[in-house]
Formats: sequence, C-alpha cells, structure tokens
Amino acid sequence: MKKNPRVLLVATMDTKAEETLYVEAVLKEQGLQVLIMDPGIMGDVPHAVAVTREEVVRAAGSSLAEVRAIGHEGKALDVMISGAVRCALSLHQKDEIHGIIALGGSMGTTLGTAVMRAFPVGFPKVMISTMASRDTRHFVGTRDILMLYAVCDINGLNRMTKKVLRNGALAVAGMVQGKPSEAEDKKPLVALSTLGTIEDCSRPVKQALETRGYEVVVFHGVGAGGAAMEEMIREEEVDAVVDLSLHEIADRLFGGDYDAGPDRGRGALQEGIPTLLVPGNIDFLAAGPMAEAERRFPGRRCHQHNAAITCVRSEKDEIEAVGKVLAGYCNESRGPVSLLVPLEGFSALDRQKGPLHDPEGPLLFEKAFRQALKKQISVEGLPLHINDEAFAWAVIERFDEMMAESGQ
Repeated sequence: MKKNPRVLLVATMDTKAEETLYVEAVLKEQGLQVLIMDPGIMGDVPHAVAVTREEVVRAAGSSLAEVRAIGHEGKALDVMISGAVRCALSLHQKDEIHGIIALGGSMGTTLGTAVMRAFPVGFPKVMISTMASRDTRHFVGTRDILMLYAVCDINGLNRMTKKVLRNGALAVAGMVQGKPSEAEDKKPLVALSTLGTIEDCSRPVKQALETRGYEVVVFHGVGAGGAAMEEMIREEEVDAVVDLSLHEIADRLFGGDYDAGPDRGRGALQEGIPTLLVPGNIDFLAAGPMAEAERRFPGRRCHQHNAAITCVRSEKDEIEAVGKVLAGYCNESRGPVSLLVPLEGFSALDRQKGPLHDPEGPLLFEKAFRQALKKQISVEGLPLHINDEAFAWAVIERFDEMMAESGQ
C-alpha cells in the first residue's frame, strides 16, 4: 500500500460542493488524503480547494475572464479540460496522487473522464456519473475507467445520492489501498488481436505462444479493442504483434461500427516491432440491428450475429482496398513483417456454405496487396480456412521463423 495515499477529487465546486465534500469525508474516513480540483467557471467557490479554477485555466494558457468571454459552453469546457489534464499529470509526475475520482452530469463526466484517459492502465479511476447508463465508449475510450451510474441527479445529498457517492468513494479507496501486485514476471510480451469469428485460430495461437514463454495480451477487435492495442504497442515494451483480425481497418474505410481510428494496424510497423499479419474478418463490416444494417448497406448480404450486431458482407472492391491500404502500411515498416492469407476464407462466416462466403475474396486481397507492396516482406497464401487447425499452426511456425530471423 502507498504511504500517505492521496486521491484527486475532480468536481465543479460552484454546482457540486455539497456532494464533493461528502465524498471527501468518506475518503478521509478510509485514511486517505484528498486533493480537490475545481474546474468550474462561473459560480462562487464555497470551500477551499487544492487546485483552484484559476490554476486550471492558467495551465491551459488562458484566464477565467477569457474563458467566461468565450460564450460557448463546449469551447469553454475544452479549455478547462486542457488545463485540468495538465494539472493532474503534474501531480502524478510528482507522485502526489495515487487515484482519481470525479462526479458530475454530462459536462462533469466529459471533463472528469478526459482527465482519467490521460492516465495509464492500472491507475485507479472512478467516475460517478448520470451518464453511465448510456453508451460510455466516448467517455471510457481505451482506459480502465470505472463508471458508476448515479441513478438520480447529483443534486444535493439524500438517501439515494449518499449511497452512490459513498460506494464510489469506497471503490477508489479500495483500489488505492489495495496491496501492490507481486513483482511482475518480465516475460516477452505479444499483442494478439481476435474476434469471436476467428476464435478457432486465435485460441491455439495464444496457447502456443504461452507455451513458448510469452505473455500474451489479447485484444477484442470491436473498435476500442484495436485502439487500445495500438496504444499499448506505443506505451509498453511489446516484443511482437500477431494481428489476426484486421476488419477494424475495413470498418474505418467503409463505415462499419468497429472503427479503431486512423492508426489501426500501423503502430507496430512504425515502431519496428516484429509483426505477423493475417487479414482475418475483413469479409464483413460490423453494423447495428438488422433493420439498421439493411438501411445503411442496401442490397448487401447480411448475417444477424445477435439482436444488436449484424455482419454485412464486404464488397470485392472493399476487399481489394484493404489489401492496398495494408500494403501501404507495410511499405513504411521498420522491422520484420510477415503476411499469411487464408485462401479458403477470412472468418467463420466466410466458410464454404457459410452465410457470407465469397471464394474470390482472399485471392483478390492477396493480388491487391502484392501489387501495392514495395518492400521485400514474407507474403504467403495458404489453401486453408482461417479457422483450420493447420492454419493456426502455420501462424505459429511463421512466428517462430520471424522471431528467429529478428534475433529474438
């Protein structure tokens, strides 16, 4: 446990002072020191705080008068977010805070979680929010933020708000005061991407890597998963990447729901990390419920994965486009790269007699990739389906060869 652990409590004191002081009291009951940061703009501050709004706005290179004169709440909030992030990170760099808790409605949640997203995975983060029963992807992003639904408005203390605020305070207290984990076993680290439709490939690959002594971190390629993988590649000491599921690239290019951002697929290549690529799941784009998918992608073959997710068959020109884009990424690579193409299908849906099968897709992808490739890398098309056991072993064999060639 940290000696003299301190928690940063982020809240606008002009609107949430009573609730903030209650959370502060609960944290102090648990033996924690509390630093309150007030990123408010307009109202009075009824209680002294550790980080004032003037300090917050000054860290953003502005002044309260300038922010108040903006006349647009969203733009004013952006300034306060910038300053709050800088102030919080400064405290963290000095080892003066060991956890963050924030409370608020839509504006407070936007600010509080923006601060939390600036902190690494593992740093305690709790957001008590009226927005936590909605889609929270925008707030959570790729960080391990615990969002606690406020149930009722955070507007004064009552039997409901006290219960929720207390639980949130106890949650961050438990995280901060928990026993430190045992010394990490510094195994070489591999990032592995997957999705349920290629589980028969990714599972044996993961097991084989672990047998070889690697620590494997698996990312579920639903947009946020791929973005988190790219961040880990740049933030951690990653020894290799096995990218089995590249459909997030297709979703970004053609409007699917699993868009992981413009950097998806590029981090390891730019960092020179040994990378084994497999174009898994590029046979479909992810969409919402069937009715929505049919409206957005008229005339396409669709497969209802469940009530909330529909898989829409990728068009031939889209498959080719993914091949060209991926080759472009490989052209800028700085380390060893290998590509294996499963010529009998990209996913469980793209198997013979499967709902989205197109036997031409893998051949079109491989041809487009080879034509756009300008660097000398290993490219091999195998007469196998991605979920065939033999393909999984081909991935492992190529991985072993690639690591041996790179001297690892």
